[in-house]
Amino acid sequence: MKAAIVFDSRTHTTEKAAAFIAEGLKSIGEIEVRCFNIDDADFAYIQQSQLVVFGSPTYMASVTAKMKSWLESNAGKLKLAGKLGGAYATEQYIHGGAENAIQEMLVFMMVMGMMTYSGGSACGRPVIHLGPVGMSQDIESFKELFMTYGQRMGEQLLKLL
Repeated sequence: MKAAIVFDSRTHTTEKAAAFIAEGLKSIGEIEVRCFNIDDADFAYIQQSQLVVFGSPTYMASVTAKMKSWLESNAGKLKLAGKLGGAYATEQYIHGGAENAIQEMLVFMMVMGMMTYSGGSACGRPVIHLGPVGMSQDIESFKELFMTYGQRMGEQLLKLL
C-alpha cells in the first residue's frame, strides 16, 4: 500500500509535521509513505497511492494561496476519486484559523470523490476532530499528535483494503 503526504511549507514547519505523520504511518508496517512539497510532487506516486494527506500552513485563516491554486490546477491530474484522504495544518498562533484551512482541504477532497477521515472522538484521546494542528513556533511539541494521526490514518486504510 502507498500513502502520499502533499504539503506547502514556507518555513519547513509544515514539512516537519508531514514527517511526523509519515512516521506514524510507517509504524503500521504495511504502508510505503512518501512526502512531497507541492513544488516537487510526484504525480505518478500520488495517483498510485490509496491514501493522500494534504497539509498547509495557515495564512489569513485559510490555506496558502499557493496550496489553493495548486489543488485547483492539479485536481484532474491527481486521480483522487475513491482514495482515503485527510488534512492537517500549522499556524503561527493559537486560534489562527487552522481549522478553516483543514476544512478547505477536506472540502476539496470530497468534491474530488475522496473518502475523508480523521478518527474524530471515536479513537479517544487525543481527539482529532478534523485533522491535527501544530503551532509553528514549537512544532516538536506536537510530534506525538501528528504521529498518532498518522497511525490512525494507516489503521483506517488497512480496514478499507
